[in-house]
Amino acid sequence: MRWVCLVQRTSAAAELRYIGHSRTHTTPPMQPVPSSHTSPSLSSEPLRRAAAAPQARSSPALFISHGSPMWALEPGQTGPALAAWAQTECARQRPSAVLVLSPHWMADCAAVMTHPQPATWHDFGGFPEPLYRLQYPAPGAPALAQQVLQLLQAAGIATRPDAQRPFDHGAWVPLRYLLPKADVPALQVALPHGYGPAEVYAMGQALAPLRQQGVWLVGSGSMTHNLHEFFSSRPAQDAEAADYVSAFARWVEQRLLAHEREALLNYRELAPQAARAHPTDEHFLPLFFALGAAAWGQSAASQAEPAPPHYLTCEVMHRYLAMDALVLQ
Repeated sequence: MRWVCLVQRTSAAAELRYIGHSRTHTTPPMQPVPSSHTSPSLSSEPLRRAAAAPQARSSPALFISHGSPMWALEPGQTGPALAAWAQTECARQRPSAVLVLSPHWMADCAAVMTHPQPATWHDFGGFPEPLYRLQYPAPGAPALAQQVLQLLQAAGIATRPDAQRPFDHGAWVPLRYLLPKADVPALQVALPHGYGPAEVYAMGQALAPLRQQGVWLVGSGSMTHNLHEFFSSRPAQDAEAADYVSAFARWVEQRLLAHEREALLNYRELAPQAARAHPTDEHFLPLFFALGAAAWGQSAASQAEPAPPHYLTCEVMHRYLAMDALVLQ
């Protein structure tokens, strides 16, 4: 049986036939939101509300490696590490909402989920039946979506609302560990085709003001993501990490600790075995979303030295999937 995991580059309404299953899965049917959400008139009122309701402390930005969809059933060390951090963080300041950028939603622009109750999409195939029974029924955040649209437009980033988009596994799998009660509003923003590290960093920068409203900004991807090697050998979850996986992940950590933004932006030329760690870069780009949201690496005379990233885990699963997860405050 072969596992299939979708990096979506087309409409969420497309039908998917999964290898390893006789059945056909389709995107869950969703009721459209009112027409005002499909052609929004973006006023400045959402931003005035954001400015009028500052939090005692800025909410965090996170980068989370979501690994294989099986992580939802096999938490390893990473699942409990995320859960423990989130429990402590929520005790200090409960998030008002969570905004996720996942590589499993790639679109023509930075599209924004606007549905008030997004469905849980099992956008993968060939996995055990229990995985398809998992749900994440968190409410959507249509009002926050309007703020996201306006902030992106103000930064010159092309965007549009998407009233049909469900949660893909790049969002709902980590959210099940972070916020298992599914009682915090959540939404996603698409990764635009053709964007590189600098452009994704700018997306995070544009949305950084939402942290003042208590919104967690999450880049969900993978520290390493060579699925060809993973599928070629199907190593056990606790198999020893491949040398290149550890070398790449620790190079990234060193650049983060040294605040070397330009080196990270040029990781494909500078990082050890970058092309092997990421034959394509969509799963690494969410790191730059989190970095931009945290204003990491920005130089300003009036800006204090940023706090170093707080690593929640450096676990490697299945030999090839580095599961690094980190918090930027």
